[in-house]
Amino acid sequence: MKRIRVVIIFSALLAFATCNTRGNNDNPAISIIPEQAEKLDTAYLASGCFWCTEAVFERVKGVYDVVSGYSGGQKKNPSYREVSAGATTHAEAVRVMYDPDEVDYATLIEIFFGSHDPTTLNRQGPDVGKQYRSAIFYLTEEEKQIAANIKMKLEANGTFKDPIVTEITAFDTFWDAEDYHQNYYEIHPNQPYILSVSKPKVEKFMKRFKDKLKEQYK
Repeated sequence: MKRIRVVIIFSALLAFATCNTRGNNDNPAISIIPEQAEKLDTAYLASGCFWCTEAVFERVKGVYDVVSGYSGGQKKNPSYREVSAGATTHAEAVRVMYDPDEVDYATLIEIFFGSHDPTTLNRQGPDVGKQYRSAIFYLTEEEKQIAANIKMKLEANGTFKDPIVTEITAFDTFWDAEDYHQNYYEIHPNQPYILSVSKPKVEKFMKRFKDKLKEQYK
């Protein structure tokens, strides 16, 4: 069932206005025409440093734009300095715009759980604090149920040695991160954090979900 919401329409229009300026020669931005923007759905996810999370979902077939930002907190228009210092209750998160005819929400959630460690509370690798928590911010009850069902399935299968601590909570607000954070993985491939933390994480995801990748990443 097609979901029509102000937040989705707003996100679609925002992506249409900005997507052509995102990316570089190695990771060209995908042009989104207005007709296509209208059919895109939006997912909001947090799985640690948004540089890593953005790079993961940018590679997924059916995803047309990913924006790094902040969600899950109360402060309006938070800055990176505030969020990274733990001065707000926001998590580093991403807004994923995708075509549900090409990739469904359940697949995105499976990729989400399979591309980070959802068992470490308020931590991903070297990044510690609630701002790096594992979280799914659902827009509908259907999304909530899908996320909960996949989480229960992973726990029942013993996929992870420890309990999953991912927060599944209703979406409230998403604030775009500063421009210099967008597409950071592609623009700064030799940055020490990217080389030591992000690159291994992204490469592990690409190996595990090879059939879900866009052609240029296979």
